[in-house]
Amino acid sequence: MFLCATLLAANEPVRLIFDTDIGNDIDDALALAMIHGLESLGEAKLLAVTITKDNPWAAVYVDLVNHFYGRGAIPIGVVRDGKTPEDSRMIRVPAERRKADGSLLYERKLASSRDAPEATGLLRRVLAGEKDRSVVIVQVGFSTNLARLLESPGGRDLVARKVRLLSIMAGQYPTGKPEYNVRVDVPSAQRVFSQWPTPIVASGFEIGLSILYPASSIEKDFAYVANHPIADAYRSYKAMPYDRPTWDLTSVLYAVRPQGGYFSLSPRGRISAAADGTTRFEPDAQGTHQHLVVGDAQRQRALAAMIELASRRPGALH
Repeated sequence: MFLCATLLAANEPVRLIFDTDIGNDIDDALALAMIHGLESLGEAKLLAVTITKDNPWAAVYVDLVNHFYGRGAIPIGVVRDGKTPEDSRMIRVPAERRKADGSLLYERKLASSRDAPEATGLLRRVLAGEKDRSVVIVQVGFSTNLARLLESPGGRDLVARKVRLLSIMAGQYPTGKPEYNVRVDVPSAQRVFSQWPTPIVASGFEIGLSILYPASSIEKDFAYVANHPIADAYRSYKAMPYDRPTWDLTSVLYAVRPQGGYFSLSPRGRISAAADGTTRFEPDAQGTHQHLVVGDAQRQRALAAMIELASRRPGALH
């Protein structure tokens, strides 16, 4: 596979930027928890989180999760004039929780997303400080921030120099119905798929839909502490118990463990997005896009890994 040549040396942490519409579905929170688990294992280094949900609680929730895992210094950037400003209990409820004395239950430094810097500028600053072809971007929301990065002065060249892979949860393959992450901001998705200068591996709607995160893990595996911001978000998103597709988790798992055998890859090709939010994959030996494929045995292994990583205690190495 053409991606093999871009893999980092063994045992070197994957340097990640996580771009998310956190607050629209619970899989974003679980994916962020997975990244922290991978960082505790020395497999990843979270450089920044950028957000495409234009809601005042989105950055606050990311901030308190990062603090919970002992990494409150991770920079957070937010979209301006973005999509889906609607309220979200899964991010608001944990952020508003307080102790009996009135103090915040979960430590954080941000009071609102308005207190965080704009995402495009943050992406540019973070990428500029990294070695060439060393960064993996995981996009699990809309393409707004990455499209604006490409449009910024010298942005496409900056991406070409610094990024080695974009692992994206978007679309349905080889063809399918309009997919949410694409449909909400079609022009940005079209721009990313047509102009992004590095390899792209897409996890389609069908992948995460076939692997459900169990409610039993939320009740059991996160109970090592009385108050857990991931479990709080899960319970606030929908009435328990419910199992939820692992859409965003699959993109994180592939990004950090591409040779883990959790997924197979399609041949090379090109992904395009139509005006209605549908995506199409066309095989092309010269293409720089691939999409994930998963079998039954791989699903079982991937789910076990995702549960173990998402529920890992802060700082735990074993």
